Amino acid sequence: MRTVTVVGASLSGLYAARELRAQGFDGRLVIVGDEPHRPYDRPPLSKDFLTGRAAEDQLALADDEESAGLDAEWLLGVRARGLDPRARTVLLDDGRTVSTDGLVIATGASARRLPGDGLAGVHTLHTLDDARALRAELTRGPVQVVVIGGGFIGAETASSCTVLGHDVTVVEAAPLPLVPQLGPDMAAVCAALHRRGGARLLTGIGVESLRGSGATLSHADPAAAPRRDSTAGRKTDEGGESRRTVTGVRLADGRTLPADVVIVGIGAGPNTGWLAGSTLALRDGVVCDDGCVTGLPQVVAVGDVARVGGTRAEHWTSATEQPRVAVRNLLAGRTVDTARALPYFWSDQYGARIQFAGRRHPADTVRIAEGALDDGAPAEGGFLAHYERDGRTTAVLSVDRPRPFTRARRELARDAGPVEPAAR
Repeated sequence: MRTVTVVGASLSGLYAARELRAQGFDGRLVIVGDEPHRPYDRPPLSKDFLTGRAAEDQLALADDEESAGLDAEWLLGVRARGLDPRARTVLLDDGRTVSTDGLVIATGASARRLPGDGLAGVHTLHTLDDARALRAELTRGPVQVVVIGGGFIGAETASSCTVLGHDVTVVEAAPLPLVPQLGPDMAAVCAALHRRGGARLLTGIGVESLRGSGATLSHADPAAAPRRDSTAGRKTDEGGESRRTVTGVRLADGRTLPADVVIVGIGAGPNTGWLAGSTLALRDGVVCDDGCVTGLPQVVAVGDVARVGGTRAEHWTSATEQPRVAVRNLLAGRTVDTARALPYFWSDQYGARIQFAGRRHPADTVRIAEGALDDGAPAEGGFLAHYERDGRTTAVLSVDRPRPFTRARRELARDAGPVEPAAR
């Protein structure tokens, strides 16, 4: 191969570029990114960056020296809008095309939105620019914050908002937050963390609409858009245009929660729109085999956008582990290695570090192996829980017990090969 293009200046995209050079590729390397920023670390956005404990320069994933060492052409601030597999070209939004022999798709995912999030004061939190805008609102003084969605982003952002002294309510449509990931028993523990941390948690209730400046924008009207005028109750954007400002969140049961700031954390969808018509299989991500290889041997996918072996995982560890295997297979022109590592993720909420590893099944039972609970929340010193089925451990969950968790994780991973330590 003379040219390899990485589409996505993301965590997984950077790791793919590193692997290409580490595995001996010395040809032309092009990295395309839709954001104007070089690759940065996203997990701190909802935590240390939002609370002001981390500056932007601390988010960079590579310094100038390493970036120069990659000897790559960086095409930033431009979106890929199409792939022509026959001509082996990537089409860009600005009209340019990039001819390439190999392609790494690392376009990640985008935050899902609600109708009405064009209102001033309504935010998602996925990119650096999202975090900048939200932090600017949160540092103006105490406000009423409503977080829609109790998943990882929602919980972490709610936690940061409480640290900043805001009045926080989390709305989760499911009976408990994080049930799909942790099961009901341990999801109840996460619910208790919200309460202990000072946030109100409303579960089992959906959001009907967002209210703003006399207007209601309902889920039933996805095309609804806020009008702009200069009357009272509006905020003015940088271009001098005023926008309606969010004033509340109307719930499905008829209640309205007052809100100065609304954070929408209802998950993310893979960025695959630009691949429509490319012949690649797309099904909640780019469909790949166990080695991250698509139906075209010269095209691989990694990170949040990749559905590898039937699973799409939006976790830091997947984004950093998959590129090694994907690049090896890309350079070989066929699948010679697989990326079926033990699933692992973690989250920081209300001062607690939550870590999970393994493959939980709904039929598993949960046993507290170390530590204890106190009124449904982790007791001092945390706990380690084992998910068990047919007399064997299938997954482990830890709250503030990193060393016992690491031992248990390694035991789980013995059949899957060595587990490298991860950081977030």
